[in-house]
Amino acid sequence: MSSSTLSVPAEEIVPFENVAAGISGLRILFTNVYGVRLPDRGWILIDTGLPLSTARIRSWAKDQFGGPPSAIVLTHGHFDHVGAVRDLADEWDVPVYAHPLEHPFLTGQQEYPPPNPHVGGGVMAVISPLYPRGPIDISHRLRPLEEEATEVLPGWRMIHTPGHTVGHVSFYREEDRTLLVGDAFCTTRQESFLSVATQKPELNGPPAYYTPDWSAAKESVEKLAALHPATVAPGHGQPMSGPDVTLRLHELAARFDEIATPPKS
Repeated sequence: MSSSTLSVPAEEIVPFENVAAGISGLRILFTNVYGVRLPDRGWILIDTGLPLSTARIRSWAKDQFGGPPSAIVLTHGHFDHVGAVRDLADEWDVPVYAHPLEHPFLTGQQEYPPPNPHVGGGVMAVISPLYPRGPIDISHRLRPLEEEATEVLPGWRMIHTPGHTVGHVSFYREEDRTLLVGDAFCTTRQESFLSVATQKPELNGPPAYYTPDWSAAKESVEKLAALHPATVAPGHGQPMSGPDVTLRLHELAARFDEIATPPKS
């Protein structure tokens, strides 16, 4: 993987408390979750963080939104995005939505491909074989997330962004060009413990150790760049907003093989 980076000015970082209109975020160690307020219908939780995140998310939800969401939506089913999903969904008695292609990993049928610890970049990649690969089983709560997703997230468009996983999705609100990225790309170099710890603002591809299909991942970034988002809220790294973010995302799409794709992938 190239040592090239796409740095973004620090002033383009936006606070987790106010990512964009009606959106609050929470960082738990190296993973982010987001809450999206809905018109006249409460709010939706996007992803559920690492294992043992239940109490932290519950407290944040009460503080930020006053109570439980109407549903949980998953960008994908990796362990750092579904860690608290079973406990929270059962406690709150809410459905969990995910793309149908992600369902085998969420219904106890199939585990994810093994990670690649040889992609370079640092400790996070080296220790990736220790990460859980599932599957988990939330069949009793799981619902299919349809392409338009308007019933679950009115005003938002679901975008199928495979590569990192087969059923990975991102969400785009055209009204203010806000993009909830999931792991389609990151705003930190997720393979490096130092980068994750310091949260240096830079655009990078998806976490390399857990991305099996680099051709699809590249197409997904190109698809997201074509939306010209003004604000991006990733699963890993800082939320960002401003013209440099848009420019760097277009550059990431144009130079994806150089910046993001590991050698021989």
